[in-house]
Amino acid sequence: MVFEAYRVVKTKKGSHGMDGMDWKDIEMNLKSELYKLWNRLSSGSYYPKAVKQVEIPKREGGIRKLGIPTILDRIAQQVVKKQLEGKVGPMFHKSSFGYRPQRNCHDAVRQSNKNSFNHDCVIDLDIKGFFDNGRKAYISSQQ
Repeated sequence: MVFEAYRVVKTKKGSHGMDGMDWKDIEMNLKSELYKLWNRLSSGSYYPKAVKQVEIPKREGGIRKLGIPTILDRIAQQVVKKQLEGKVGPMFHKSSFGYRPQRNCHDAVRQSNKNSFNHDCVIDLDIKGFFDNGRKAYISSQQ
């Protein structure tokens, strides 16, 4: 599982985190690094390292703070993600699209169109700064 997670994370080619360990460093000691990670994950002694904070400028001005985990922490996250998807994925409603594998925003729009033609509903959404300010959409329907 750890090696498969390593392969998935490597294809995304992300940069290193606070520890400064890059892909070359990991590949020089690949077996050792992945074994240590597996050992910590399986024994319950794994703790992620601090996240590197990078400021990204926004188009409209201001900055967005982005946290960059270490490469080994991203591999650990991928292991956990794969495990959780298999166990909790079936519990999600069929109309759930956020952070779901093989589902995207286009699927959500198609489902929304399908729902709007079959049910009376009102959607109240303030799109300006939606993700920045933690605003939520409230959907109410009458049956």
